[in-house]
Amino acid sequence: MANTQSTRASLDKQPHEVASMFDGVAKRYDLTNTVISLGQDRYWRWAVHRAVAPRPGERVLDLAAGTGISTLDLAKSGAWCLAADFSQGMLAAGKFRGVPMVAADATNLPFADDSFDAVTISYGLRNISDSDRALREMLRVTKPGGRLLVCEFSTPIVPVFRTVYMEYLMRALPAVARAVSSNPDAYVYLAESIRAWPNQRQLAVRIADAGWSSVKWRNLTGGIVALHRGYKLG
Repeated sequence: MANTQSTRASLDKQPHEVASMFDGVAKRYDLTNTVISLGQDRYWRWAVHRAVAPRPGERVLDLAAGTGISTLDLAKSGAWCLAADFSQGMLAAGKFRGVPMVAADATNLPFADDSFDAVTISYGLRNISDSDRALREMLRVTKPGGRLLVCEFSTPIVPVFRTVYMEYLMRALPAVARAVSSNPDAYVYLAESIRAWPNQRQLAVRIADAGWSSVKWRNLTGGIVALHRGYKLG
């Protein structure tokens, strides 16, 4: 078996590199996220659940679901929630959660048109090589009147805070990851990919250009994370 300890994707986000990188961090992924976010990951999941507002009997697709921790939370609503990820290692690490799981490529989803009432993706859109195509695929599989929720790292809105945050990303985050992650190099990629990602307004434009309507966003933790919502017209 190949050693995944130093596996790191490049910013051109080749699918095999990204999948291998996430396979390498799967076992300690949730713990590492809690540590590097200073516990904010729990608040962000709660905010995602509230924004998606799943209802009993609905079908919800949770893309880039990783180990399924977010899917399990969404399923507590009584909705049928499916975890999808292209990292086999992540899905295997979350198998114990007991939620439905499927390996899937977000740019070519293995689902029929108009299959889901809601589609959500948290911290995954940034890792897809063709995120615009993925947004169009999410639109395709969403029912008319259905909704999209994108939770993604974004740009802090206060200049001084933004400076401190970027310093943390590039210096402290990799150092913390070395202490707790099974693949610290992956978190160097994480920091670089966040820095290169579009800001809130730019991402909203891209979501709208993919065909979603009434696109709006809400900042969390001063803009470290932003929730973008959109709807599929009937």
